Amino acid sequence: MAEGLRERKKRQTRQYISDVATGLFLERGFEAVTVAEIAEAANVSVNTVYNYFPAKEDLFFDRSEGMVDRLARWVRSRDPGESAASAVLRELRGEVQAVSPRVGLMEGYDRFMRVIHGAPALRSRLWSVQQEIHNNVAAALREETGAADDDPLPDLMAGQICWIHQTVFVTIGREMLAGRAPAEVSREVLALLDDVEDLLSERVLDYAVRARN
Repeated sequence: MAEGLRERKKRQTRQYISDVATGLFLERGFEAVTVAEIAEAANVSVNTVYNYFPAKEDLFFDRSEGMVDRLARWVRSRDPGESAASAVLRELRGEVQAVSPRVGLMEGYDRFMRVIHGAPALRSRLWSVQQEIHNNVAAALREETGAADDDPLPDLMAGQICWIHQTVFVTIGREMLAGRAPAEVSREVLALLDDVEDLLSERVLDYAVRARN
């Protein structure tokens, strides 16, 4: 369905508030900026900010919604003959090879990382996001394999898959903080993904293989 005028204006307002807040956070740090200051800079009321973003942390992690179910989407859309872990490895390789901003391979990413490192509230929220990612992957694996509710294997496999994802993001974040060039980090992380795959057991790499038609 086509987006209506009201919905488009709400989306644009939300995006504008998020952009203003991000600019302030990058300039002054997360804890030094208040919601009232964000509202004033965006020319909206404090209540309007909270209508779109229930917590201050939501302003910084505005795009986390797409991240929390991304691994689960990759698992569900894996190719025939491909396992869940192999699908995630393939997708991550594609984004790293493309030097994609979605995995932090962009100029200025170090500024985002410094804001996170300087704010315990953001580090706590990041941990919560990682837990959501894990839970979504586990749910996807349970559905895809038909595992019973009390079967621990989908949760254990989700842990392995999320370890792959987290290893990539931690490495990229560390190297970008060190002032490395995105293209250079991309080459090194591609090699790292090969090492990661070598460390995974056959049981992980052969779990939840999609049947061929």
